[in-house]
Amino acid sequence: MATPPLPIIERCAKCGVEFSCNPTGPCWCNEESFRLPLPSDPQATCLCPNCLRQAAEAPR
Repeated sequence: MATPPLPIIERCAKCGVEFSCNPTGPCWCNEESFRLPLPSDPQATCLCPNCLRQAAEAPR
């Protein structure tokens, strides 16, 4: 049986705080009720939970 991949430690693209990311498995962002587009830049990182929630609440 294969071991599932461990979460990656990311640094938020907006505020710089570290957070865990698990793009190939269960991740905290999958539990959010909203969906935002992923960054188009392959070098860009995701947003931390706080910044992601602020971005979702911001007027478009």
